[in-house]
Amino acid sequence: MHKIVHIYIIQMNKYILKQVLIDQEEIFKSKEKLVDRKIGKDFIYSPKISVITGVRRCGKSTLMKLISGYYENYCYLNFEDERLLEFNHENFNDFLELVYELYGNRIDTFFFDEIQNVFGWEKFARRLFAEKKKIFITGSNSKLLSSEFSTSLTGRYIKTELYPFSFNEFLKIYNVILNKNLTTANKAEIKKYFSEYLALGGFPEVIKSKNKNELSQLYQDVLVKDLIVRFNIRDTKSFRELALYLLSNISSLYSYNNLAKLLNIKSTNSVKNYIEFFEEAYLFLSVPKYEYSLKKQIVRNKKIYTIDTGIFNAVSFSFSENKGKQLENVVLLELKRNANDVYYFKDSKECDFIVLKDNKPISAIQVTEVLNKVNQDREINGLSEAMTNLKIKDGLILTHDQFDEISLNKNKIKVLPIWYWLLFGNEDKH
Repeated sequence: MHKIVHIYIIQMNKYILKQVLIDQEEIFKSKEKLVDRKIGKDFIYSPKISVITGVRRCGKSTLMKLISGYYENYCYLNFEDERLLEFNHENFNDFLELVYELYGNRIDTFFFDEIQNVFGWEKFARRLFAEKKKIFITGSNSKLLSSEFSTSLTGRYIKTELYPFSFNEFLKIYNVILNKNLTTANKAEIKKYFSEYLALGGFPEVIKSKNKNELSQLYQDVLVKDLIVRFNIRDTKSFRELALYLLSNISSLYSYNNLAKLLNIKSTNSVKNYIEFFEEAYLFLSVPKYEYSLKKQIVRNKKIYTIDTGIFNAVSFSFSENKGKQLENVVLLELKRNANDVYYFKDSKECDFIVLKDNKPISAIQVTEVLNKVNQDREINGLSEAMTNLKIKDGLILTHDQFDEISLNKNKIKVLPIWYWLLFGNEDKH
């Protein structure tokens, strides 16, 4: 009797898996208007395993849907489907058998959503790769390819990080036509949308629904599902308090020791681990201090930023609007979105961002809500000191809504509105 029940359970699982495949295919292939994301053709057509990581609900599944348009014979499976909670490495072969049953031998491309939920997934991916299949994988964990996985897949994958919508992608939802020769009406429209972008952030579903409660729920989902459960966090009170403190103090310097004392967390190492967990789930990003010595760089205080200003507005505990900090956060996200290596500079003065290319400083950026008589010496001197020390010729000050150009000795400093820089980069025309 026991054997009969055991066989029945295996058959039942395979039937459920088949139904999941059929249901998910219908949803994945359904026609809807999609916002095109910035992704290179090298990533799309690479023969290697293409891995997309990013915070949950930032559009990874939609990106795979866009990429599927470049392929004809493909299969899709999302492991976040609750019907696949019992799926394990032994079921991968059942999956392949069902693929051949449903589609024959023509499938040569596979799209897998949140595959890290299944232990041993990398061995299956390696098997498909060896059979010359094209594979796309998404995950909400920056260490999806941790040491044991990357060893198994060394030289077999290419990776990209996806962020919530940029301002440019945000405007595509509203069909805003961009032209560098902006009229007064164009500027007014774009600035209106930029204020909305700062408030709502870049999560696609939230932009469409305008429901800020979804941001609070998303924040909780990351904390609980991606972190507390996954890492078996026992002191959930301290863990939550640290997350809320960091979120309420974006763009601020932090040290593990100070945070441990401030929040009464007994172990400094716990603070360090918690922040690493937050970064793995893409909830926060840390920016290190630029130092010529790697050893010094490691021990210096870092600056903290969040993955989305919408989450900051929906969840953080703050007495003021903190628009300057939000603007700085938006700039950092855009720099990271473009795969830049970013640091902050601090000597006698401070500069918000130093951008490196091939390990060489190429750009210095200062961010402030407004440049005026009260703060211009501080902002310009901080930028100028960074430019002089790091031998950077051109500097940039980004504000909420100012155009200007400042000559300082042999250096040139541009002043641009952040919304303009986000859309057109370092262009002169305005």
